[in-house]
Amino acid sequence: MAKPDFETAVTEVITSLKPGDLMTYGEVAAEAGFPGAARAVGRVLRTSTGLPWWRIVTSSGRLVPGNEREHTERLEREGVIVRDGKVAR
Repeated sequence: MAKPDFETAVTEVITSLKPGDLMTYGEVAAEAGFPGAARAVGRVLRTSTGLPWWRIVTSSGRLVPGNEREHTERLEREGVIVRDGKVAR
């Protein structure tokens, strides 16, 4: 069986997340079979629609710069605690 392309693999990982689940960009890349491709995960999230982008955070737990308010609201609705622009992991 052929390895799925990057975007398909990343999309599958992200859509498998349940409300309240969090992953880092690096964790998504590794789970998708492309370790080290964290920045490319961000590209997929920026160019795709319908993905639960708010469930993905940086390795330090930081939220999406410039979109912290919406990111916080979406995470808090799912029971995730956010403090000072970071998730409490």
